[in-house]
Amino acid sequence: MIKRLYNWVLSWSESKWGWVALLFIALFEASWFPLPPDILLIALCLGATKKSFRFATICLIGSIIGAGLGYFIGHFMWITPSGDPTALASLFYEYIFSIEKFQNVGALYDRFNFWIVFTAGFTPLPFKLFTIAGGMFDINFVMFIIASIVSRGLRFFLIAGLIWKFGAPIKSFIDKYFNLLATLFAVMLIGFTALGLWIFGSGEVAEGSEANNEQVEPVKLNENSNTEQCDTLDL
Repeated sequence: MIKRLYNWVLSWSESKWGWVALLFIALFEASWFPLPPDILLIALCLGATKKSFRFATICLIGSIIGAGLGYFIGHFMWITPSGDPTALASLFYEYIFSIEKFQNVGALYDRFNFWIVFTAGFTPLPFKLFTIAGGMFDINFVMFIIASIVSRGLRFFLIAGLIWKFGAPIKSFIDKYFNLLATLFAVMLIGFTALGLWIFGSGEVAEGSEANNEQVEPVKLNENSNTEQCDTLDL
């Protein structure tokens, strides 16, 4: 089934409407379609290398619209007013992603926010799971869209740029190693960001602690001055 679907996606690269198919595949992949748009993006770029960045732009537009659609589904079509899963949600839980996976994503949103959307958009993680969960857990929509644009844009334009620069020989490299390198890049980026926040955060805490220590340091009274005050009172 997946193999036939894969061949169907690739067949659009030979059509003059391939760019339209790319737009809709990128759109639907962000909410329910099982295959990533990279498959058709690579094929189209190889067929018309000079149009690589145009195809990447089309792919990005479709993916961002799809991310918004996924968020809409999670926010408005996932839970009934009584708090029960809708028929659509139940279908997902049974055949696509379990309710435990959505709960795990919700916990990740609580901890990482922007970075979990970025990681899902840039790496091979199932983007649709994170777009729907974003609406389900009501994360900030503006932040969600910005993170999606950054991550999906980096992914699609990097693929298009490699093909534009190196042509067909780079395809095997992308097929074998791109997802792995994208994952490593995302992990390193998040790790260095977390390290930077920890370092600067520690510096701020340390400065604050020193200031507090200075404020609470007891004032030592001069014994001679106390004596003089007492003498004056005696007079």
